[in-house]
Amino acid sequence: MARYLLLRLLDAIPTVLLVLTLVFIAMRILPGDPAIAALGDMATADQLAAFREKMGLSAPLWLQYIQFVINACRLDFGKSMMTNQSVLGLIAYNLPYTIELTIVAMIMGTVVGVPFGVLAATHRNRAPDSGMRAFSLLGYAIPDFYLGALLLIVFALNLGWFPINGGGTGFLDRLYHDFLPALTLALVKAAFIGRLTRTSLLEVLGKDYVRTARAKGARETRVIYRHGLRNALLPLTTGMGLSLLTTLSGSVAIEMVFNRPGIGKLLINAIAERDYAVIQGGIIVFAMFVVLVNLAMDLLYIAVDPRVRVKS
Repeated sequence: MARYLLLRLLDAIPTVLLVLTLVFIAMRILPGDPAIAALGDMATADQLAAFREKMGLSAPLWLQYIQFVINACRLDFGKSMMTNQSVLGLIAYNLPYTIELTIVAMIMGTVVGVPFGVLAATHRNRAPDSGMRAFSLLGYAIPDFYLGALLLIVFALNLGWFPINGGGTGFLDRLYHDFLPALTLALVKAAFIGRLTRTSLLEVLGKDYVRTARAKGARETRVIYRHGLRNALLPLTTGMGLSLLTTLSGSVAIEMVFNRPGIGKLLINAIAERDYAVIQGGIIVFAMFVVLVNLAMDLLYIAVDPRVRVKS
């Protein structure tokens, strides 16, 4: 296990380096001058030059790149060009809101999606199956930001059941603020997870060992959950890993719709202000999460599938 984990970590190094390179290049080709964005159009040439010197923007690109990679490895993302606050501090403040929104949305989507998928698979071509397919089609068709706006208008503005904006303070209040944006993401995730559960379970239920278990007189619930769903976990695990990543990226739009703090909103505001340091730090943190989620999925495969455990 330790050797496998070490190999996976080594495999992640080129990915991280590629992400750092792409982020650096993308920031340098964005239109607009960060010095003018920070100081305004009325700034003098001397003020602009001093600002670029202070932020390291006047150095040659190759030197900027080396310094950027070194600082990123030390989690030193510098200071915001707009507010002069530590980028790491801004990320540390906003990141928990994005993580908790993602986790709550994934839990809600899984709790709804997996049972619906099992119900559809065990009632194939009947009403529950048709309902599951219609729900999946609807979930795929509606953009999450549009669904979020609808839920916000109905349940927050008109009915007043949920807050309109903010992230809340304290555990229960934050969960209360999380519910509506998490529900927006969860409905889309439930459609995907439910369809994937149905497809995976139907494939497993057609295997010979399932027919053998039924022939031996095993109860249907045991056949479905012990032999069926348990062996359908590997593709389901893969799909949930991908769903977790799309939920994390989808939180960007949802944070803007519900006007709540988070990495997504921080990045959007930084892009509008050409704040290089915040953009670079936020994107790197997103990339690190992708690498960590992929690594966690690889380790989960070992627990779910004994064949992977033997090969590792």
